[in-house]
Amino acid sequence: MSDLLQTLAASASGMQAQAERLRHVSENIANADTPGYRRKTMPFLAMLEAGRANGLVETGPVRLDRTQLPRVFDPGHPMADETGHYDGSNVDLVIEIADAREAQRSYEANLKMFDQARQMSTRLLELLRR
Repeated sequence: MSDLLQTLAASASGMQAQAERLRHVSENIANADTPGYRRKTMPFLAMLEAGRANGLVETGPVRLDRTQLPRVFDPGHPMADETGHYDGSNVDLVIEIADAREAQRSYEANLKMFDQARQMSTRLLELLRR
């Protein structure tokens, strides 16, 4: 029974991590046209138990993408400097959409694993009741 509980915990931690990733991806997409906005990224970290990986995952600290912000020429923009330029956003919508799809598919895979482990534990309990 312990293995089934570990499977449920691993898939639940994966779903939670992917949901948080998807939240940051959606923030990036929402701020793609915000001047000076830097893309947010976050790593996944393996959780340790007594110094060993236990199959669970958690998200690391949010990092800002430090790539150069594009200079946009728009003399009429309120944030434009004396040359008519302002710093744009370094969010690439194609990358964000690909990240969103990857997070969604990973979430769905973890959900399927969670559901299968739940079904197996239910069937095991039914067998034990007989």
